[in-house]
Amino acid sequence: MRAVFLADAHLRQPSDDNYRALLSFLTTQEGRIDLLVLLGDICEFLVGYPGSVFPPYVPLFEALARLEHSGTRIVYVEGNHDFHLEPSFRNRFPCRVLPDGGIIDLAGRQILVVHGDMANPADHGYRRLRFVLRSRPLRLLIRLLPAAWTWAIAERMSLISKRSRNDKSRRWPARDILIPYAQAQFAAGCQAVVAGHFHQPFHEKLTGGELIALGDWITQYSYASWEDGEFRLEAYRSPID
Repeated sequence: MRAVFLADAHLRQPSDDNYRALLSFLTTQEGRIDLLVLLGDICEFLVGYPGSVFPPYVPLFEALARLEHSGTRIVYVEGNHDFHLEPSFRNRFPCRVLPDGGIIDLAGRQILVVHGDMANPADHGYRRLRFVLRSRPLRLLIRLLPAAWTWAIAERMSLISKRSRNDKSRRWPARDILIPYAQAQFAAGCQAVVAGHFHQPFHEKLTGGELIALGDWITQYSYASWEDGEFRLEAYRSPID
């Protein structure tokens, strides 16, 4: 069995280099992997509409559909930029959506897959914002607004989000947050934690289990693979470079 894990592409437009590289990568994986786990923030902004997706993300959904039709199971962990996603996948192709992450089984090993945005208990401001964004009233409001309006609002908010992300990476280094978080999950019974969100790839073998931080698919094209019981961090060398 072979599985691939990736996060934090923050896709915007199909003409962007990282978007083109991701489509190329997904094409190379058709018929070659059993499981693809997307760990959030694949899109710069995506919420689920029952009958459509934002036009820039049509090529992404088409690539995922081809991958699923080739025999790959897809799991999508929601992030802080992509949420309320179940309607986007309904009637398109089977996809397991995990709003808050969850446990997957790999050859009998219990693997916790999370975006990583909830790993820092000290980030109270983000936790309040997340509660509002994931709330039922906001989900209903989004469905009432024209998709073009929602997209325009999201474009403006993404600039603020990028500045906030850079500030938080200096205040809260990824290892300082993710290692204690992973150790607590090992104590609760899982054997590995795979996380995104922090845009810093590293692989740590700790007492009780493994921690895999995925990095991003903006400039690093970083991802993790699992095969024959082993995790590996890798980087895709895109033919478009």
